[in-house]
Amino acid sequence: MARVELEQVAKVYPGGIRAVDSIDLVIEDREFVVLVGPSGCGKSTTLRMVAGLEEISGGTIKIGGRVVNDTPPKDRDIAMVFQNYALYPHMSVYNNMAFGLKLRKMPKAEINRRVMEAAKILDIEHLLERKPKALSGGQRQRVAVGRAIVREPAAFLFDEPLSNLDAKLRVTTRAELKRLHQRLKTTTIYVTHDQEEAMTLGDRIVCMRDGRIQQADTPLETYYRPTNRFVAGFIGMPPMNFFDGSLSLGGGKISFTEGRMAGSSQSGDEMGRGELTLPAGGFTIDLPDRLRERIGGSVGKHVVLGVRPEDLSFAARGSESAQISVRLKVVEPLGREMDVYMATALRDDVVARVEAPSLGADRGMVMDSKVEAYIDLRKIHVFEPGPTGKNMSLAQEKSHALI
Repeated sequence: MARVELEQVAKVYPGGIRAVDSIDLVIEDREFVVLVGPSGCGKSTTLRMVAGLEEISGGTIKIGGRVVNDTPPKDRDIAMVFQNYALYPHMSVYNNMAFGLKLRKMPKAEINRRVMEAAKILDIEHLLERKPKALSGGQRQRVAVGRAIVREPAAFLFDEPLSNLDAKLRVTTRAELKRLHQRLKTTTIYVTHDQEEAMTLGDRIVCMRDGRIQQADTPLETYYRPTNRFVAGFIGMPPMNFFDGSLSLGGGKISFTEGRMAGSSQSGDEMGRGELTLPAGGFTIDLPDRLRERIGGSVGKHVVLGVRPEDLSFAARGSESAQISVRLKVVEPLGREMDVYMATALRDDVVARVEAPSLGADRGMVMDSKVEAYIDLRKIHVFEPGPTGKNMSLAQEKSHALI
């Protein structure tokens, strides 16, 4: 087992394409860390540099206190599990798991002990004589994990190992991986683009964008206290609602007024770009006094109000609720809950996640009708504009360390 350290690690491809931009990250011994982010954010490249499959352009990588910049993959004492399993089709499950140990010329008795022990842990003892083509996707994935386990490495590296499985199998295999880590306690770095996987698996999740770490924190801390707008929008499903607007001060209260963004598509990386127009007929709400010290310096400036779908409802939640008018568009039943898509005067893509009984017929909730919705002011966020605008509503003493 080992601590993995990345110090100013960078990867620059020909043409000056910077895939990983001088990141600092420490994965503690026995920790399960998930690298998460959209396609092209640099997470897989980072993992491959740790594995030695990708040459670094700058910085230092240490595994167990040993610098491994120039160490071949086979000598780094790590085991990697790939997205496509990478099993030998002509070999049995037993031989697939034993192959790496045979190359090391390990005694047969020790090879057999390790393979049988890993097979028992993964519940694949009955599959040892089968070939990969006779296995399901989930069984192949367990064999690939077993091949990594038998090496008894200092660290496991997983590169989107569940992406080829169907939805139901992903959930069960995810639980198996978590139980496996709880049992083996091996340092693990796991790459995924699925934020649900990141939230459920990791002791800590590392959100990446454009080759840079945006936040490295526990799953719940990342969800409830996102350091910037990108993290807030990427972690959580449905994504956080964002409202462009401006702050004003009057009667001792700071108010937020929704505005209209000119020259902006309001989606993807274009969020927050363009010019804010006020007045534009949007809603106005008073913000909690507790935010005054943190956001008071932005009065008169363009800011972005963030509200998670579960913090929008159709009934006031105590005194710290703000009422806004919305038009109902679409309802997606999910069982006990449902997602309600609606529009404000200026935005067409607002979503609330509510309990199903909240939309009873007695409430007159008819599609395309106008109703009152309530924002839970205890849970709101206020961001600087731009795709990675800082979360100004966090307490200033809170530090989101990257190591």
